[in-house]
Amino acid sequence: MYKRIIPCLDIRNGRTVKGIQFESIRDAGDPAALAALYAQQGADELVLLDISATIEERSAFIPVVETVASRINIPFTVGGGISSVETAYGLLRAGADKISVNSAAVFRPELISDLATQFGSQCVVVAMDVKRHDNDWIVYTHGGRNSTGISMQMWINRVVELGAGELLITSMDGDGTKNGFDCDCYQTVGKLTNLPVIASGGAGSVDHFEELFGQTAVTGGLAASIFHFGELPVPVLKTQLQERGIRMRLSQTSNYGIEI
Repeated sequence: MYKRIIPCLDIRNGRTVKGIQFESIRDAGDPAALAALYAQQGADELVLLDISATIEERSAFIPVVETVASRINIPFTVGGGISSVETAYGLLRAGADKISVNSAAVFRPELISDLATQFGSQCVVVAMDVKRHDNDWIVYTHGGRNSTGISMQMWINRVVELGAGELLITSMDGDGTKNGFDCDCYQTVGKLTNLPVIASGGAGSVDHFEELFGQTAVTGGLAASIFHFGELPVPVLKTQLQERGIRMRLSQTSNYGIEI
């Protein structure tokens, strides 16, 4: 199976932003322009998250989704402020391929089954922000601000039963640190489910992606700042991973002039 490289665009007030452990936010550029760049570079998918939608209790960002959809030809997932089938339907109509739910699903778990019934499990990504506590990981909501006290293992079992088609798990301890993915966390996840899993939090080098794909069963590696600020271009990452024995879908050329 090919592994997926997935840039993430955290969006606030119509702009792409990036922080460290969900704080110290700084601007990273126009989301539509970045999305088009990553599609051109050969990213496998994109994730767009309206990071302030749940906190501000407002609906997700349909105009941004429409603009992104008009400029790319790769699948993308949208999340943030999705608390109903109606909101999800609007985003899918705007061009999103998959819907990601996080806090709203914790408070109303039947939202997952409602979405799976209406659109199919393949459209439903359950995101969870987790932080290590002793030998467990606890689920947080509202952009990592509020602890639920629910263990990651218990929540994964529940969302699988409800019809989730994919998991997007962010290790808050590693978010933005560039110290590497929490492979212990994702090894645990692999023992709980066979669903596709996207790992997020801590990417800083090719070595980190190699460790993630080599030591765990996750199918996708997500990152933000290393892509947004030009530290590790997508085609460079994918080429080097392919050379290290990790199966990648490679473009014939990239706009960095790299022949692949």
